[in-house]
Amino acid sequence: MTDHTYRVLVRGRFTDLDEAGRARLLAAVDRHGVLTNGFSEEGALSYDRTLDFFSFRVQLRAEVAATDRAVCDRALALAARAVEEFGVDFRDLRASATDMDLVKVRRPKGAGPAPVR
Repeated sequence: MTDHTYRVLVRGRFTDLDEAGRARLLAAVDRHGVLTNGFSEEGALSYDRTLDFFSFRVQLRAEVAATDRAVCDRALALAARAVEEFGVDFRDLRASATDMDLVKVRRPKGAGPAPVR
């Protein structure tokens, strides 16, 4: 069966942060900036110094028959694991998936033919 590439964005909130949890997150904040972390197969956790909201971006391969819900469930589990590695709690996880193989790229007129994959 054919696989498609999905980009999944998971969003959530940190909750009940104690001083030790805040310190662990703040010690790593420079490696988890929103502007420096993109979509990857390993996934990337992003947050800022306010330690309120976070996002997790991951790129997954799944069979075409897979539902967006199944892909989102995989991403939610990966995001939960990434946050739990810091030993902190979270809430309000939600995910949205985009099937990149179905995204139409608009090419400017006169740009020539689209590249072949």
